[in-house]
Amino acid sequence: MRALVITEPNKAVVREVPKPQPKPGEVLIRVERAGICGTDIHIYKGEFISPYPIIPGHEFSGVVHEVGEGVIGLHVGDRVTADPTLYCGECEFCMTHRNNHCENWNALGNTVNGCMAEYVAVAARNAVKIPDTMSHEEAAFIEPMACVVHALNRLQVQAGNRILLFGAGAMGQLLVQSLSRSGASQLAVVDISKAKLDMALKYGATEGVLFEELDSYASSHPNGFDIVADATGIPEVIEKAFAFMGPAAKYLQFGVTPEHASVRINPFTLYHKDWTILGSMAINQTFLPAFHWIKAKRMDLTPIVSKVIPLEEMPAFLANPRDPGLMKVQIQL
Repeated sequence: MRALVITEPNKAVVREVPKPQPKPGEVLIRVERAGICGTDIHIYKGEFISPYPIIPGHEFSGVVHEVGEGVIGLHVGDRVTADPTLYCGECEFCMTHRNNHCENWNALGNTVNGCMAEYVAVAARNAVKIPDTMSHEEAAFIEPMACVVHALNRLQVQAGNRILLFGAGAMGQLLVQSLSRSGASQLAVVDISKAKLDMALKYGATEGVLFEELDSYASSHPNGFDIVADATGIPEVIEKAFAFMGPAAKYLQFGVTPEHASVRINPFTLYHKDWTILGSMAINQTFLPAFHWIKAKRMDLTPIVSKVIPLEEMPAFLANPRDPGLMKVQIQL
C-alpha cells in the first residue's frame, strides 16, 4: 500500500509499505480522508515524542476493509472513524479518568503508524460507525473536535465569561464555534490574518483583532479577560497573552509548542491575581461527545477546509514554508 513515511526529522517520502493485517479485536480501515494536524508538523520537524520511521496521521475517516477475529458489531463496508488514543485501562491514571496520561499511552500517528496511508489497523473498540448524513470530510474532524471538547471540560466556561483567544486557524475556528455555544459573552480573537478573523466573526466571535494592533487593543481593556486561551503554540504569543489576564482569570494552553519551548511568567502576579493555568493535552474520553456534536450538525466544518490534496503532495507540503492563510488541509486517499 502507499503511505507517507517520516523517516527522520525533516525527511518524508511516499512509498510502498506492507498493508497491515488486522489482529484479533482489530479492523482494517481503508482511509478516505485524513486531516493534517499541527502535531504532524511537529513530528516532521522532530519536535514531538514520536519514534522514526513513522506513518503520521490521527484524524481520519474511511471504510472497514477487513475484520479481525472476535470483532462484533463492525462489518466490511461500514463507514467509520476511530479514536486514535491507545491506553492500557489498568494504570493509576487510567483508573482515575486520566486516560490521556496513561503510563503506557500510545496513539495512532504519534507513537505507532497512523492514517496517512491507504489502510490503517485500529482496535475495533476505538472505531465509531458514522451515519450516511455525515461526510468523510466531517468525520475526519471528530478527533480535533474531541480535543476541543476536552479543553472545554477543563475550562468549565461560565455564562457571561469574557474570553480572548489567540489564533484563528483550524483549531481556533473550532474553539470559536464551541466557546460561542458554551456561554461566552465577549469572544475576542487575535490573529495575523484578516480573512481568518472575518471567518471567526461569522461563526461566533464578537471581535477580531489583528496581532499588529494588539498593543493599542490592550489599552482599551485595562481589567483584562476572564479566560485567555492560546491556539497558536508560539511562545512569543503566549507571553503576550498573559498580559490580558484579569483577576481570578483562567489561562488555557491549547496550542502545541515545541517540546523544549519556554515562556516567562511573574510568579508574584500569578499568586496575587489568583490565576488558574490549565493545559489541555489531546483527548480524554471525549471522542463520542465530539461525534455527537458533529452528527447533530452543531458545527459548520466545510468552510474550515482550505484545501484537499493527494497523498503524493505531502512531502512537499511538509517541506515547504507553511502558508499562513491555510486552515485545515485534508488528504484524499
